[in-house]
Amino acid sequence: MKILILGAGRVGSTVAESLVSEANDITVVDIAANQLALLQDRFDLRTVAGNASHPSVLKRAGAEDTDMVLAVTESDEINLVACKIAASLFNIPTKIARIRASDFLEHSDIFSQKNFCVDYAIYPEQILTEYIEKLIEFPEALQVLDFASGKVSLVAVRALQGRPLVGHQLQTLRKHIPNIDTRVAAIFRKDRPIIPEGSTTIEEGDEVFFIAATKDIRVVMSELRSMDKPVKRVMIGGGGKIGRRLAEALEKEYQVRIIERDGKVCELLSQELHHALVLHGDITDEELLEDENVAEMDVFCALTNDDENNIMASLLAKRLGARKVIALINRSVYVDLVQSSGIDIAISPAQVTIGSLLAYVRQGDVAAVHSLRRGAAEALELVAHGDTKSSNIVGRKIEDIKLPKGATIGAIVRGLPSHNKRWLSIGVIDESNNVKVWDKARVIIAHHDTVIESEDHVILFVINKKMIGQIERLFQVSASFL
Repeated sequence: MKILILGAGRVGSTVAESLVSEANDITVVDIAANQLALLQDRFDLRTVAGNASHPSVLKRAGAEDTDMVLAVTESDEINLVACKIAASLFNIPTKIARIRASDFLEHSDIFSQKNFCVDYAIYPEQILTEYIEKLIEFPEALQVLDFASGKVSLVAVRALQGRPLVGHQLQTLRKHIPNIDTRVAAIFRKDRPIIPEGSTTIEEGDEVFFIAATKDIRVVMSELRSMDKPVKRVMIGGGGKIGRRLAEALEKEYQVRIIERDGKVCELLSQELHHALVLHGDITDEELLEDENVAEMDVFCALTNDDENNIMASLLAKRLGARKVIALINRSVYVDLVQSSGIDIAISPAQVTIGSLLAYVRQGDVAAVHSLRRGAAEALELVAHGDTKSSNIVGRKIEDIKLPKGATIGAIVRGLPSHNKRWLSIGVIDESNNVKVWDKARVIIAHHDTVIESEDHVILFVINKKMIGQIERLFQVSASFL
């Protein structure tokens, strides 16, 4: 595909890196020439310096024959205007906009073809907030990712010595939990992937990805590690967009304290939050953390815009006794460095967000994409179409499907209504979808003799992104079916 990326910030750069590796024709537009130079030195792509919302700049970038525009600058207004111009002047088929202001959520008609012509809208702060919420809900997990509208979850946990499955082969899993169906999708041992088989033995320290119906994930996790006490107390460092959203989402269910160094922001937070305690101070202030009983906190989240402060505050909170610490880190090189330190979970905002963008870039009917292990692996939800004559997967047992080595089908969800990517992406429920139909959808954990049917939502784990093209081709239907 020929893709135009507007914005060379962290999100734009991460998306460019991912898409270039998949042989796409990429052009990046940004007003910062120095940032573009860095990208051009690292990747095989074209860059254009200028304002991404100006028609002349878009024309120089090749908008006249572009398949897709990803407007991911820091400015909502530039992103919206760029999508409108992309549609009205250049007739670009697919327009995706990054939107940060929550006000737009309340007026989804802004994105319609009559207005700014945004096909898909991505809200990074909302995506990050929901991601962190899951980690707080399941404190034992390294990652918790939802598929099929929350019916299926892919969970990563660190295996601990003494748990029932640790030191035993995977084929004994059903003996331990006979009434729950689950599947181990992948194992990473010392950062090396292991393709799971029945004879594979789980070792202490393994990073285990398993897939199960969402209602069953706590039981499966207990096989791999001891279950922590439920989270009650949460301290949030930073009252910016993400910190405020998280506090709003948590304050009714948890005891929340939020620390912000800007006095004016504290005043706004105290007006907007009804149950959370707002504290004025520096999250790296050891005396403040001690005075506010950080040692009694179940989770400490460092969510400021400063990577160094987030790292230092998290390490400090851990040393002072916080049970679990989560740090938001924008620079990917820092994520790799601190992942093995005293910080329990380091989150890269760009990597969490990129999955939402990739769902619309991927070929075929892709309902969801999640980037895993800092972009090295992916989990995808694809919809199977066609019949036994036109499809390589419909009507076939999983053992007969020619998956590339390292790709695993983990689960199937049958009976979901047709999804509407655009409405789901902007947080609006499509009224034509009957809620009862979603409730009746059935989760089927994949086994070798499971047969895939047309319209099944198939959830795959891919340990190497280089396989994505093969997966996409596998799910394509022949022209005769169309």
